[in-house]
Amino acid sequence: MRLPHHPQALAALRAPSAREPLRLLVSGCLAGRPCGVNGSDYGLGAPLATLLALPAVSVAAFCPEEQALGTPRTMPDIHGGDGHDVLDGRARVLDEHGRDLTERMIAGAKAMLEVALAHRAELALLTDMSAACGSQVVSAGCRLVAERRFTPSVGVATALLLRNGIPVLSQRDHRSLDRLRALLDPEHQPDAALRDYHETEWYLATFAPRAPGA
Repeated sequence: MRLPHHPQALAALRAPSAREPLRLLVSGCLAGRPCGVNGSDYGLGAPLATLLALPAVSVAAFCPEEQALGTPRTMPDIHGGDGHDVLDGRARVLDEHGRDLTERMIAGAKAMLEVALAHRAELALLTDMSAACGSQVVSAGCRLVAERRFTPSVGVATALLLRNGIPVLSQRDHRSLDRLRALLDPEHQPDAALRDYHETEWYLATFAPRAPGA
């Protein structure tokens, strides 16, 4: 399930400790690895460094796009649906030049699932907007256009993780991340003013008439 849409599931996670840490699967760029399309971490690693370094968490970091396409690479985006549609053969992944990357992206998703299962991951923290790891929003077609379009759904790797019972959240889900921090660090006091991505003004204005519950 997508945890931000089911906050009771986040509350139901077991209380981890340094002896029995929470087993977390993390997108490579969120863990600070230079695995983005341009060979950087997009600046995403630093904001999560403190959370991922807590003694009550055990991190397995992996980038399915790097596994599938290498780094640096062209920009993969989903055309004709979402990650579930790609897995079911109803949509394709193309780069900005129109090259079909579908089979390699599915292979990268399968490799990420193997890492998750080997780590016995209890939760996945994934990079939103990614054609592989998006868990709240993905691009509808190529993002490198004048008027970028979006779909309120998931990428290819996220879809496969969900199908195998691994819950997910994104780096944009600030309320859920704050509650996760409180679970991992008993001294942390959650901030009630924080919101998850599907609760933001942009998301509601863009998707409210057709946003899915999960």
